[in-house]
Amino acid sequence: MAEIVRMPKMSDTMTEGVVAKWHKKVGDPVKSGELVAEIETDKATMEFESYQEGVLLYRGVEEGKAAPVDGVLAILGKAGEDYKALLDGEKAKAPVAEAPKAAAPVETKKAEAPAPKPAVAPTPAPAAKPAPAVVSADDKLKASPLARRLASEKGIDLSKVMGSGDSGRIVKRDIDWFKPGMSVASGNGFSPAVTTEGYEEVVVSQMRKTIAKRLSESMFTAPHFYLTMEIDMDNAISARESINAVTGSKVSFNDLVIKASAAALRQHPKVNSSWLGDKIRFNQHIHIGVAVAVEEGLLVPVVRFADSKTLREINAEVKTYAQKAKDKKLQPSDWEGNTFTISNLGMFGIDEFTAIINPPDACILAVGGIRQTPVVKNGQVVPGNLMKVTLSCDHRVVDGATGADFLRTLKGLLENPVVLLGQASI
Repeated sequence: MAEIVRMPKMSDTMTEGVVAKWHKKVGDPVKSGELVAEIETDKATMEFESYQEGVLLYRGVEEGKAAPVDGVLAILGKAGEDYKALLDGEKAKAPVAEAPKAAAPVETKKAEAPAPKPAVAPTPAPAAKPAPAVVSADDKLKASPLARRLASEKGIDLSKVMGSGDSGRIVKRDIDWFKPGMSVASGNGFSPAVTTEGYEEVVVSQMRKTIAKRLSESMFTAPHFYLTMEIDMDNAISARESINAVTGSKVSFNDLVIKASAAALRQHPKVNSSWLGDKIRFNQHIHIGVAVAVEEGLLVPVVRFADSKTLREINAEVKTYAQKAKDKKLQPSDWEGNTFTISNLGMFGIDEFTAIINPPDACILAVGGIRQTPVVKNGQVVPGNLMKVTLSCDHRVVDGATGADFLRTLKGLLENPVVLLGQASI
């Protein structure tokens, strides 16, 4: 008997899913546990495996289009079985808001130029030679795994595609937008000049929709206030160099900040809390969310029980999460349960910034870069290394003095890393 396969709820905040790719065609047999489709949720693109068996009779969602959770994704049954009555029964139920039709990934409109007056045809200029594509140190093109796969499926030569990601990295949208004959760049290494008006419209991804909704709710619901403090990082720099030289590891400054924040949260539990409307939850465990930038926004995987982990354990875990985030392989268990969040833009050359609180946390720590600057020590002006951190607080939960005490403890731990590292092994 024919059965409906419904759009699964693959994350706690998912309301609809986009079918990124079908792995089965109508008429194909499907076994239980077999990969049927890739579904883009609000957090990642995840593989959907069937829990049912049969022949794929109907696909309810086209590639690139969305369906609400529990909507008809597909119908399985026996070969040749009539499934129309099943579909009619679904349509007869309470109406479900129909997902808007997805527009083409990119639409470019150009202003119409006035018709030129007859003139002597100029000699055509020689075609500009495309500049070589950006390559990485190992002489390979910089491209995301998804972009490589799509390019291979479409027969697109990656060397002819201009990357719009970080450092010229080729990402999915570059493959979607690519048209044969497009030049990678003009001869001077920059994009060709545009001499006509135009614009581009890109369909908002599920991830970007959720980011916009959550951050808007946080900013307009939680009364934010901000506390900024400068931290002398001279001792932290020396400690990091010694740790990496002795252990052969590559512990980062961000790992030190995570470890120090976890230790400071243990001393200031009010900062490790959540506003629940009619009550405040003070978390006894410390799960630190680490903001990771990806192509379409921001993901926050969680380092669980961060205060009990060594620097090298934190380093390995964050690296794994960062790679999984970029490959869109994070699972719901990876990003749920944070009690405090850290956002670090120091590696991008940012000295100082404020961050929007990541619900359900009461606070988020924004970390700037370490900059060399003259400082006064023992009455003498000497070179120093300062780092600014800004704590965004939900005033419904955390008061100014509470946040200031937390930052003072954090400052003390980073300026005296011997105290921090004495609490646990490296």
